[in-house]
Amino acid sequence: MRTSNQQFIDGEWVNSTSQETIEVINPATESVMGTIAKGTQEDVNKAVEAAKKAYIDFRQTPTKERQDMLNRIVEEYKKRKTDIIEAITEELGSPRELSETTHYMKGLIHFSEARDALDDFAFKEKRGDSLIVKEGIGVTGLVTPWNFPTNQTSVKLAAAFAAGSPVILKPSVETPFAAIILAEVIQASGVPKGVFNLVNGRGSVIGDALSSHPDVRMMSFTGSESAGSKIMRNSSQDFKRVSLELGGKSPYIILDDVDVDKAAKSATKFVYDNSGQVCDAATRTLIPESIKDEFIEKAKQNMESVRVGNPNEKNMDIGPLVSRQQFNAVQGYIKKGIDEGATLITGGLGKPEGLERGYYVKPTIFSDVDNDMTIAKEEIFGPVMSIITYSTLDEAIDIANDTNFGLCGYVMGENRENVQKVANALEAGSIVINENAGTPDLPFGGYKHSGIGREWGDYGIEEFLEVKALKGYYAW
Repeated sequence: MRTSNQQFIDGEWVNSTSQETIEVINPATESVMGTIAKGTQEDVNKAVEAAKKAYIDFRQTPTKERQDMLNRIVEEYKKRKTDIIEAITEELGSPRELSETTHYMKGLIHFSEARDALDDFAFKEKRGDSLIVKEGIGVTGLVTPWNFPTNQTSVKLAAAFAAGSPVILKPSVETPFAAIILAEVIQASGVPKGVFNLVNGRGSVIGDALSSHPDVRMMSFTGSESAGSKIMRNSSQDFKRVSLELGGKSPYIILDDVDVDKAAKSATKFVYDNSGQVCDAATRTLIPESIKDEFIEKAKQNMESVRVGNPNEKNMDIGPLVSRQQFNAVQGYIKKGIDEGATLITGGLGKPEGLERGYYVKPTIFSDVDNDMTIAKEEIFGPVMSIITYSTLDEAIDIANDTNFGLCGYVMGENRENVQKVANALEAGSIVINENAGTPDLPFGGYKHSGIGREWGDYGIEEFLEVKALKGYYAW
């Protein structure tokens, strides 16, 4: 049983003013695994005040000093590897191997990448007799999701620290313990008081308090469209900068010259990874009519070979969904797919055989999906693939772009000209070509309803900076 019923404010662990707690559920067992503090607006006010006091000094620290601080965080983070893996496995239900190779590693990568980006990041630029300066934007609220407890948290923290902006972090109440370990890592790294603050609690309270607070200069949020819209509305009242990484309904365009077996393996993996709880999951699989039957058979074989079970057991591909609410939502989408006339190839309603306890779902494939069906339009956040067929490449591109989202796109093919045509035409912030995920210094973010701004590497640092022109700085 994990208990962490304090907030981290101004360099110290302190009691929440509510004196109340929130239970955290283990999704594999459906039992209470721990409790966290139930934060209040007063807690937020204290954290903002601490960050505000730290702001000017932190903004003015030499770049090398912030780089050294990030390096200390990297080293302390490594020391907590086992703790982080165990926390994520327990609170998210991620298989232990995935908790290490993806979740733990993503956090490490983002802190390391921000540190290295400062090697040649230009905070000052001379133009004629004037000087252009980039400086930390100020007190920033970070609201992070449950599906990647280290990735989405570390990418924001690392960029803010590199920029010189103090933060208040509000992690998800479903997966808070990885963030609490991060707080301990940051404390052990000797980060100045007030530069990092952690306030646990409900989004409707803490997120609202941060995005409405007059001394918060920026909000960085990853999560749902509805919550992002609310944060944007609150932030607009005093013109805060807003960075939003929201949902996706990413297309995977399979061309007609692929190795069908390889394409099916790739497409299914990009659907079920992390139990399908991935914002850039390639859940709309677009295939040419000419390979439909062969592709569906191969995809069915691959999806039915996915190992679903206890995340603490070896060789599991996916564990449970994060919560009962998420389980019910995914079941609702599967039923909607059946009701709207899509052909159920494998999976479907209910839990996998032998897994009655825990929020486990059956990895599912639908074919004969129309792009106007609910399962093709809305983000499901579960291991549900929608196969859509096309006749021409132009039709495939039209279908792929016929969505409110634009976070990511995927293409697989051998003909360079056709692959490049697709990659250039897709309306999305990232395009994965032939499974090449790129490097962590590349920008990540979306078009349209998928968000505003970019994260990762130097692009992420830029989000936390203001630009000042000192005119005539060298003229006298």
